[in-house]
Amino acid sequence: QVQLVESGGGSAQPGGSLRLSCAASGSNFSIYSMGWYRQAPGKQRELVAIITSRRSTDYADSVKGRFTVSRDNAKNTMYLQMNSLKPEDTAVYHCNAMLGFYAYWGQGTQVTVSS
Repeated sequence: QVQLVESGGGSAQPGGSLRLSCAASGSNFSIYSMGWYRQAPGKQRELVAIITSRRSTDYADSVKGRFTVSRDNAKNTMYLQMNSLKPEDTAVYHCNAMLGFYAYWGQGTQVTVSS
């Protein structure tokens, strides 16, 4: 069982930056593939970035070059550095942990980008 808690959301102006954190409880954090997803009002949840247990990463085309996902296994924490934010990045951001058939979700943190 893994419990995930996101933090670091808030408001930013276009072009600004935010850093999200996802703290995981439970054991064996390092073997989980971790991901960030987001859901904007009226839209389906979409993948933003993933980082595997081997630290391979992948990003949605819409965030490539602007967002960076990382993990610190010693702290059981995953991060999402978001730069050059755009209004269309506004959404609730959720972190996800996956291992085989098991998937766990955090409750999300709101990110709002507006001038």
